[in-house]
Amino acid sequence: MRQINRHPEKGVRLMLVLLPFVLIVAAYFMGSAIRLENNPQDKLLPGLAQMVEAISRMAFTPDKRSGEYLLWMDTAVSLARLLTGLGIAALLGLVFGIASGVFPMWRAPLSTFMTVLSMVPPLAILPVLFIVFGLDELSKIMLIVIGVTPMLARDLEHRAREIPAEILIKAQTLGANSWVVVVRVVLPQLLSRLITSLRLLLGSAWLFLISAEAISSTAGLGYRIFLVRRYMAMDVILPYVFWITLLAWLMDLALRHFHRVCFPWAEGVKS
Repeated sequence: MRQINRHPEKGVRLMLVLLPFVLIVAAYFMGSAIRLENNPQDKLLPGLAQMVEAISRMAFTPDKRSGEYLLWMDTAVSLARLLTGLGIAALLGLVFGIASGVFPMWRAPLSTFMTVLSMVPPLAILPVLFIVFGLDELSKIMLIVIGVTPMLARDLEHRAREIPAEILIKAQTLGANSWVVVVRVVLPQLLSRLITSLRLLLGSAWLFLISAEAISSTAGLGYRIFLVRRYMAMDVILPYVFWITLLAWLMDLALRHFHRVCFPWAEGVKS
C-alpha cells in the first residue's frame, strides 16, 4: 500500500498526536536533570519541583505588595486587551471585506489600501502608537487592531469575490436590493470564513499583545515575563509561556466548536 493512502487507526493516531509533546518534555527534563546534578542552583532549565513552587507562588499566594494573585490578574488583564482588540478587528475586517469584495466602487480604493497596510510591520509602528495613543490600554488594543484588521479584510474580500456571480444575480432578479444581498447572501458566507480567519490570526494577535505589554505595561502576561527575565526566573517564565500557549489553544478550540455548531454546512464542505 502506498504511504499516501495509509491512515492511522484511532488509538495509533492518538499516540502519534502525543508523541512530539512527550519527546519534547522528556528531552527537557533529561537536560534539566543533568544540569541540576552538576549545579543545583542552575536557573536555565528548572526542574519540575521548582516550576510547581513558582506556579504556587504566582497563582495561589497573594502578592505581598498588592494582595493580588498575580497569574490570574495578569491573565484577566491580557485577555481583556486581546478580546477587545480582536472584537474590533473582526468588526472592521468584516465591514471592509464586504465593502471591497461586493461593491466595485469601493473595491478600487479599499483593496489596494488594505494590501499595502497589511505589509506594514505592526511592531515597527508600536512607538508611533505609544506617542499617538499614550502608554495606557488604547495603544495596546490599537496594535492588535492594526495588525489583524488588514489581514482579515483581505481574506474576507477574497472570499466575497469567490461567491458565484449567478447567485448575486438571482437574488437581485427576485427583487433583493444591495442591502438584502449583503445580509442574506454574502454575510452568512463571510461569517463562516471570519471564524476560520480569526483562528489563523490568533498567534499573531498574541504576539502583538505580548510585545506591547513587554514594552509598556504594569500588568499582563507579557509584562510579567519581561519583568522577571532580569532575574533569570525561568521557573516563572516557562509556566507563563505554557499558560499563554494553553489559553491560545483553548481559544482556537472554542472558535472551532463555535464554527462547527453555527456553520455545519461549511464543515461538511471541508470534509
